[in-house]
Amino acid sequence: MLRFLTREALDRYPSLRDTMFRDRAVQFHDRLRWAVDVDRCGHERDDYDGLNPIYVLWQMPDGTHGGSMRFLPTEGRTMVNEHFSALSGARRFRHPKLWECTRFCLSDRAAPNVSAVLMLGGAQLGVGLGLARAVGVFRVRGCAEPSGLRPRRARGARQRRLGAGHGRTFHGASSAGKAKGLAWVSLSLHLRAGRPDAFRSPELAAM
Repeated sequence: MLRFLTREALDRYPSLRDTMFRDRAVQFHDRLRWAVDVDRCGHERDDYDGLNPIYVLWQMPDGTHGGSMRFLPTEGRTMVNEHFSALSGARRFRHPKLWECTRFCLSDRAAPNVSAVLMLGGAQLGVGLGLARAVGVFRVRGCAEPSGLRPRRARGARQRRLGAGHGRTFHGASSAGKAKGLAWVSLSLHLRAGRPDAFRSPELAAM
């Protein structure tokens, strides 16, 4: 089940919340060896989780976490501006229609299609909030295209490389393409001219 929850609303689903933070610890701390904090409960959290972001989540049939990503408005505090500005030549990203997407995470138990479902969920969020673009920082292995960008490109999104550092991460901005429109956040550009009702969510309507 696809859910759209603020940090405050996420507390109403303790199993989903706790398994999301545990899966983030497994992915970012254990597997990728990032310098992230993990608490005594095995949860990976940072300061940005305390800013009441919006999470796009896939909830498994048993109520636990299958996958998620976190969105914050760039008019407030963001990771790209506070920690990764050197990657884009100190350029700051700040616009009401531009939000940051971070902490893309998949459970080890997630089905292969969950990544694509989350991309569509990001598109639904863009429709609901009237966004035009999203910005994020992605990890690159060798010379390969970041895996997180491939599903978005395949669904009609355009990515633009904005900077790089140490050959491992770069900022990427996404906007809607001319394909079928199954892009992520910036799908709003396509759907407002099409059938936005098909992508509405009760949780989005309540925000």
